[in-house]
Amino acid sequence: MCEPFIRNHQYNLIKNQADSVLHALRTVSDPKILESVRFSAQTKVAELFPEITDNQKTMLEPNSGLKTSDDFQKYLQALEPNLIEFPQITENQIRKLFPKNKKLKLPDLAQIDFRYVSFLSWTDISTNKMFIVYHLGGQFVGVEGRYTAINKKSYCFVCNRYEELALFSAISKKRPAHASSDYYKSVGNYLCMNGHECNKNMTDASSLEKFIHSVIG
Repeated sequence: MCEPFIRNHQYNLIKNQADSVLHALRTVSDPKILESVRFSAQTKVAELFPEITDNQKTMLEPNSGLKTSDDFQKYLQALEPNLIEFPQITENQIRKLFPKNKKLKLPDLAQIDFRYVSFLSWTDISTNKMFIVYHLGGQFVGVEGRYTAINKKSYCFVCNRYEELALFSAISKKRPAHASSDYYKSVGNYLCMNGHECNKNMTDASSLEKFIHSVIG
């Protein structure tokens, strides 16, 4: 078996493309259109992995015999051993990312399947704070901010899905040259209240990484 090479958000996109092909098979009778949908799905998946081996490429390409929901489910299950887990992290490592929070409440790491995690996030209702942990540039980074539930659904900036959101606001560590001692800048965006669902939905990590860079500098 080859080394895992599929990140969670990439796996989610592969699932979405498989669903689009399955939907076309159920609703379209024109074979040319079906072939076009299959080709588009395979192209989008291939674009995720510009540097893969022939063996990996073969695994990613569903054959034309996939026609039923069970067929596609088996295809996706066959890819699961190739998922890259979120890097192993301990409670102590998380605490070091947020040194000012002496009473930091942590998620139950033992209950998390890290194959399906692009980022960790959790809330502390008592302090109205949300915490995000991400692996960026070979190291863990932590972002802490206030969250305000907006009590309605809209589109999350991370996963771009229509979900229950919170306004997440963090203080940016970026400081302009010659800034006064009391200068600060708040960076905010609308994020899923449920981090587990967000991880299941996200198909691109670029928006989250851009936001994190805007906070940590």
